[in-house]
Amino acid sequence: MSQIHTPQPSTVPPATFDSNDPTAFVTALRSPWYSLIADLGDTVQRTTMDYARSQGVKSMWLPQTTRTITCPTGFGSDTEAVKVQVNGVDTYLQDSMQYLLEYGCRLTPGGCYSVMPSFRLETPDATHLGQFTHSEAEIPGGLDDLIRYVNGYVKALAAAVLDEHGDRLAKGRGDISHLERMAGHSAPFERVTFEEAVGVVGDVDGCVQDHGEWRSLTRKGERLLMSRVSEFVWLTHLDTLSVPFYQAFGDDEARTALAADLLFGMGEVVGSGERHDDVDLLRKSIALHGVHEEDYDWYVRMRAESPMRTSGFGMGVERFLMWVLNHDDIRDIPLVSRVNEPGAWPEAVVRP
Repeated sequence: MSQIHTPQPSTVPPATFDSNDPTAFVTALRSPWYSLIADLGDTVQRTTMDYARSQGVKSMWLPQTTRTITCPTGFGSDTEAVKVQVNGVDTYLQDSMQYLLEYGCRLTPGGCYSVMPSFRLETPDATHLGQFTHSEAEIPGGLDDLIRYVNGYVKALAAAVLDEHGDRLAKGRGDISHLERMAGHSAPFERVTFEEAVGVVGDVDGCVQDHGEWRSLTRKGERLLMSRVSEFVWLTHLDTLSVPFYQAFGDDEARTALAADLLFGMGEVVGSGERHDDVDLLRKSIALHGVHEEDYDWYVRMRAESPMRTSGFGMGVERFLMWVLNHDDIRDIPLVSRVNEPGAWPEAVVRP
């Protein structure tokens, strides 16, 4: 039976991310909160590897820079890529390994995965980080195959966390019944199309946002959907223009996309989708989204030269750990904070 009580002071985050104290990192080093997160991160890493291997999916080493970002500005994109210069080359830090994992699927046809940092020009808040850990995989097959993979993956993560840290979490953080429910969830998670979701939560103001040519659920809408349907629920077949151009069309009119978000905890934790396997449909989607095809020439050519039906997902590890810890601020999760750093090079480097 689950133990429910108030978290002990020793396992409450010290909120060092919000401090301008140059010795704040020392507080973090001494905090049981960050010791727990370090151990949880190790469990996530090992379980990701073990689960992927059990599914025939291989690890892949990938570069941290790219000239083709997965979040081109426009329509449904809510972020921008981080521009840098490396060895005199104008490039971007990776916002996702998705494109390279798609490339990797042509080299390892059983699929491939990575757990690596992603970088985005976002102002950190309670649910967003500008730098975060991204667990991603690309596998052969369609959206249904991908959903089965992710269902098994997050259940495996929950079971491993319970097995290795259950008593510690119950003692330090209180309720662990959410972990037990996910790990013990024998059936597939509930699935709701976007259109169905509008019918479920559209009666409440502020849940569905209409952008004219496309719609989206707000965080309020995601949480209401979970409360009315299930605490673990897939939101599928999103409006085409609300997701990037690489997500395959879900109908002949290109109104919906074969994209899906797994909602639990604070809302979207996993984003996923099936990719266009027809180069002509990919080109149609690029034009529909107002993206310049020349910026993605190699990606289009890969589709033409090596057609393959694949699907992939990305899970924000810090969001998953927020849910594990029953916590409400993602900025407390990174072991080394990049929040509130000075914009210019400091006179003295006082934080790791």
